[in-house]
Amino acid sequence: MPSRTLPRWLIASSFSAAAGMAQAACDFDLEVDDTLEFKQQEMVADSSCETITVTITHTGVLPAEAMGHNWVLSKTSDYEGVALDGVDAGLDNDYVRPGDERVIAHTRVVGSGETDQISFSPSGMEPGGDYRFSCTFPGHWEQMYGAFVLE
Repeated sequence: MPSRTLPRWLIASSFSAAAGMAQAACDFDLEVDDTLEFKQQEMVADSSCETITVTITHTGVLPAEAMGHNWVLSKTSDYEGVALDGVDAGLDNDYVRPGDERVIAHTRVVGSGETDQISFSPSGMEPGGDYRFSCTFPGHWEQMYGAFVLE
């Protein structure tokens, strides 16, 4: 029986599709630095998780007052309002309006060398729902965000 080789385009597309797939998890380590980006653009959580834990670590050199970042989870439809209201809340409130019911979970703002961690229950979230994580430090939310998937 003659051996067959797959076309290169098929092999390449198979590898790139597999590389782009995130595996569902309950714990996430998220790295940020002195740029306006999360190193991870998508977080896929397993709906069977009793608790989801997000750890954010700032590996840059700038302090929280100059280039701080937080991690804020909300419905995608709420993320802009959460961010805009967060500006008025200020750094003392981690740029999250106190008591904001649109916020599912958030970390504190971290700067150079700092780490923070938040654990929360996904019980009120809908698998397949439209969720977004973002940084609500002033001016960051428009480009510093990612998809949060609960499957």
